[in-house]
Amino acid sequence: MSSIFERIVEDRIQEAMRNGEFENLPSQGKPINLDYWASLPEGIRAGYILLRNAGFVPEEVQLLKDIDELREQLACCHSLEIKAAISKKLEETKLKYNLITELKKREK
Repeated sequence: MSSIFERIVEDRIQEAMRNGEFENLPSQGKPINLDYWASLPEGIRAGYILLRNAGFVPEEVQLLKDIDELREQLACCHSLEIKAAISKKLEETKLKYNLITELKKREK
């Protein structure tokens, strides 16, 4: 039974490769860092995976996304007043991220 499943999986992988679906992936050629997941207790790991698959991310991950978005907005903005507001929000978000990551380091 597992050989049929393995054959189906292998066929789909080969087809995706022929279609170029694995080309130009964001982290292509870079090793996967599993240190974070490995450092979590087993019970928590399962919960995090469940939440991630449901579209939820840890707060620090969302903050990093917010920081990137604010940087993009700042780069595109031409109004000094709006730029100042975005800069303030960016600094607040960076501070919140740094506080959360520092707290997590101390908890270890």
